[in-house]
Amino acid sequence: MEKLKFAIVGCGRIAYKHVEALVHNDEQAELVATCDVVLEHAVSKAQEYVDKMGQRSIIVPMPKCYSDYKVLLQEQDVDVIVIATESGKHAEIGLDCLTAKKHVIVEKPMALSTKDADAMIACAQENGVKLSVSHQNRFNMPIQKLRQAVEAGRFGRIFAGNARVLWNRNENYYTQAPWRGTYAQDGGCLMNQCIHNIDLLQWMLGDEIAAVQGMVANYIHPYIEAEDYGSIQIQFKNGAIGNVEG
Repeated sequence: MEKLKFAIVGCGRIAYKHVEALVHNDEQAELVATCDVVLEHAVSKAQEYVDKMGQRSIIVPMPKCYSDYKVLLQEQDVDVIVIATESGKHAEIGLDCLTAKKHVIVEKPMALSTKDADAMIACAQENGVKLSVSHQNRFNMPIQKLRQAVEAGRFGRIFAGNARVLWNRNENYYTQAPWRGTYAQDGGCLMNQCIHNIDLLQWMLGDEIAAVQGMVANYIHPYIEAEDYGSIQIQFKNGAIGNVEG
C-alpha cells in the first residue's frame, strides 16, 4: 500500500503529538512537509521527525519546510494536512486545504463558530475529502469501555450528564503565546480547555441539541480577554440534560 503523505501546518506546542503519531504509523504514513509562520519551528519539527525515525533505524528524507501554507499547497503533493495552529485560524486554513482537495485533521476546537464549522463540513463533502477533528480522548480505554456500556444499555435511560473541568491556567501559560486568552484566536476556557469533555458529554448522551444556555465571566485572570469560568446547560432533543462547568 502506498503511504499517505502528510504535512503539518502549525508547529507549536501540540505538533509533537502528530510527529509521534506519524512515527508510530510509519508503514502507512510519512511526513513530507512542515509549516509554521516562524520557519525555525517548522525546521525543528521536521528534524524531530527525522531523529525519531532514526531512533527506529529508519532513514527518511528531511521534510520540506515552509512559512506559508499556501506555498506548501502549491508545491507539495500531499494527501493529508494536519492543522495545529492557534484555534482562530483553523477554519480559514482548513477551508483552503479542503478546497485544494486535501484530507484534513484539525486540532480542537474545529472552529470558533458553528458557521465556520458548518462551512468546513460542507467544503469537505463538496470536494470528496475527509475532515477529522482531534477528539482523541474518545479512544482512551476507560472512555471506550464507558461507551460500550452505554450502547449495551447497562445504565438504562440516561437523562442527565455532567462535564466538569476544574483546572487552573496561570499567567505563565497565557504569556507563552499572545493568542491565548483572546476570543478571536483562543475562544476562552470553555472552547479551549473544556472542549474534550463537552465532546464526550455529547457523545455519551447521544443526540442532537435542542437548546443551550449559559453564563461566563472572568474572575481571577484580568490579563486575558476571555472568560476564566463558565457554566452551560444543554437540552438534547431526546430530553436529556447536560451540564458543563469549566
